[in-house]
Amino acid sequence: MSDSRKQPVMIEIEAEEPAVPGPAEAPPVPDPAPEPPGGRAMQTVAVLGARRTSLPGRFFWGALAGFVGFAVSVAAWDFVTSMFARNDALGTLAFGLLLAVALALLLIALRELAGFFRLSRLDHIHRDAGTALAAEDLKAAQSVVRRLDALYAGRREMDWSRQRVNERAGDIFDADALLGLAEAELMAPLDAAARREVEAAARQVATVTALVPLALADVVTAFFATVRMIRRIGEIYGGRSGLLGSLRLTRSVLTHLVATGAVAVGDDMIHSVAGGGLLSRLSRRFGEGVVNGALTARVGVAAIEVCRPLPFVRLPRPSVTSLVRRALTGLFGKE
Repeated sequence: MSDSRKQPVMIEIEAEEPAVPGPAEAPPVPDPAPEPPGGRAMQTVAVLGARRTSLPGRFFWGALAGFVGFAVSVAAWDFVTSMFARNDALGTLAFGLLLAVALALLLIALRELAGFFRLSRLDHIHRDAGTALAAEDLKAAQSVVRRLDALYAGRREMDWSRQRVNERAGDIFDADALLGLAEAELMAPLDAAARREVEAAARQVATVTALVPLALADVVTAFFATVRMIRRIGEIYGGRSGLLGSLRLTRSVLTHLVATGAVAVGDDMIHSVAGGGLLSRLSRRFGEGVVNGALTARVGVAAIEVCRPLPFVRLPRPSVTSLVRRALTGLFGKE
């Protein structure tokens, strides 16, 4: 019998498994930092409005419009001739209605042309006023004042301002002083009306962005509110235009803003963006509403500078911060 006591004894020691931390010991999940509001609705509207159609695209839309117009004209004429073939009275009635439609289209075209002419007249007065100020040309300044008087001659609310300018213009022999007088008397009430339009548009865009959760509702509201605001500003300064003129004016304003990088957060929006950042901690849509309202106000300021027949010299240029403060006071709380 063999002696097993002399053999080594192997004792297996189980390795201790590392303790698995439980849910209580797990580190907390860090909250992502809230993204600051950036006013995406107004930036989208500005980029889309300033985008230029390519040459093939313009050719396509022009050819499509010509084809549709030609087809509609041929179909209308065939309808009139078929009515004459059926009955002379029906043919006469159809031909009269066709003439009425053609006359209405002609009047619409003339109104659009008149709108383009009024916008062009504002642009020429603005350019001539800047030239007169730079050259200190009294005769050029007097010509600008006379053209402004003729521009607002048909508006009864401007009679008192025009009378004050006419009474004092003869005693002024300095171009800067003369244009300063015209700006103080004629532009002050118009600037106030234009600021009210900008505040109303900013309030509308901010409210819809903050309270309406539908997708693209803020973009659609921002687009229509911007077009209406720019059109109303043009009407206030004497450049009442039709649909095509309003769209062209809107495109020129948005193109200028995109080209200069003004559709972004800048120094003149620091208080508005700060307010939007504070509100975004409570509700992101509220923060976006404030910033979209501020960007709408910036578009409004650019529209005022484009449509105003005189440059800002004596009167202060409206600031985005003051416009947003007045537009949103009481809407998201007072500062």
